Amino acid sequence: MSLNQIVGRHKEKEILNRVLQSKEAEFVAVYGRRRVGKTHLIREFFGDAICFEIVGLHGVTLPEQLDNFARSLNRAIGLGIQPQRPSSWSEAFQQLEKYLQSLKQRGIKNRRVVFLDELPWLNTPRSRFISSLEHFWNTWASQQKDLILVICGSAASWMLQNIVKAKGGLHNRLTSQIRLLPFTLGETEKYLLSRGVELTHLQVVELYMAIGGVPHYLKQAEPGMSSSQILDKLCFSSSGQLRDEFEKLYASLFDDYKQHLSIVKSLAQKRKGMTRNEILKRTGLTSGGSISHRLEELEESGFIQSVVPFGKRTKDALYRLSDEYSLFYLDWIRKLGKRSPGDGYWLLQQNKPLRNNWSGYAFENLCLKHVQKLKSGLGIEKVETTESPWHYYSSPNAEMPGVQIDLLIDRRDDTINVCEMKYSGSEFIINKKYAAILRQKLDVLRRVTGTRKNLFLTMVTTFGCANNLYAKELVAHSLTIEDLF
Repeated sequence: MSLNQIVGRHKEKEILNRVLQSKEAEFVAVYGRRRVGKTHLIREFFGDAICFEIVGLHGVTLPEQLDNFARSLNRAIGLGIQPQRPSSWSEAFQQLEKYLQSLKQRGIKNRRVVFLDELPWLNTPRSRFISSLEHFWNTWASQQKDLILVICGSAASWMLQNIVKAKGGLHNRLTSQIRLLPFTLGETEKYLLSRGVELTHLQVVELYMAIGGVPHYLKQAEPGMSSSQILDKLCFSSSGQLRDEFEKLYASLFDDYKQHLSIVKSLAQKRKGMTRNEILKRTGLTSGGSISHRLEELEESGFIQSVVPFGKRTKDALYRLSDEYSLFYLDWIRKLGKRSPGDGYWLLQQNKPLRNNWSGYAFENLCLKHVQKLKSGLGIEKVETTESPWHYYSSPNAEMPGVQIDLLIDRRDDTINVCEMKYSGSEFIINKKYAAILRQKLDVLRRVTGTRKNLFLTMVTTFGCANNLYAKELVAHSLTIEDLF
């Protein structure tokens, strides 16, 4: 194991360590979006214990996948003589079984790890891959107490439907599962430091707001570069790796990816979120199982997030675009087309209205992904809470105006933290006009919901709030980006 090569991932390492120490056969599923570091985690954690590994090929035929298997088995055996291509997946697993038995006969007593990577790609149409995998596990592998079978896939929804929630021969066969998410803000900083990239917390935040905590994207950062220089190179130079990543990303994960793109593009236009019916109206997609399936696929893959507004029911859920890179691409990269804007483009956008608008939403998005850190900053990490947005729509002649609140942390101890997230390059100043808006939000929230709980206004800003009269009057808690790391 090369645990020193794995940044963060503490919960995942705990799961894998339990698997490694187990005295029984283990069947582990790891899933998460493309580029998030699934393969790296498994290879680094298990190291030399991996006695067989195959990586599925995207968009190829069954014979090509079986050729791929034969080459993988040849590398594992190490004799330089490639086994004959199996005629089917059933025969392939028989060959694998024979090889694993030979290891045992040679007196190898350590845990043996079989790693099947990009499993959805191995499952080509009419290949009977899943039924062959079922047979391999149920009839032989599950009886081998020294065997660990690890399967991995980027198509998270496929992994859920066919493996995690399987109804056939793999039903309830998994012994462990890991949904690997992008790095948190703190993990992102540690990863960058491990590669010699030293940035201020504000620059780490700016980088995260544009490309998220995806390790493969962060890997492109070089020592001695600022966050603006990194983004210029990645996203705006003619050879930037993220210039044309967007469509490739979705095409590699979803069969009908054009529908997924339609949903994502629609959500990018309405930052506060859309209901299912609003998405249908905006995209022109038809109601039924198809839209539900697409939304589930996007959410399980980490591109969108559904939230139920305070006081509403599940059917009123709002869907938001939560993937940082998708939002950044649609707001900035796509609009340039094939044109290269030249060096320093991103730095030149500083303080321009479009960048300020994007920064506000991207920072809010970042905060919503780190609610547990916000709770820790408030000293309520062990208090049972429910987190949700809240809005009140008003008619033109209504007594109370409409208001929108980014986040309510509804606490079991009769308290609600009313959170306002504001991005600023310096201390945030609550002026007379904004103070009136804040009072209005608190008043409308209490009157419309009828809540009798304490309402504590909580400001989450980059560098805190200036300590003026308005802040002293209204703000109960002030959190900064330091609380998010």
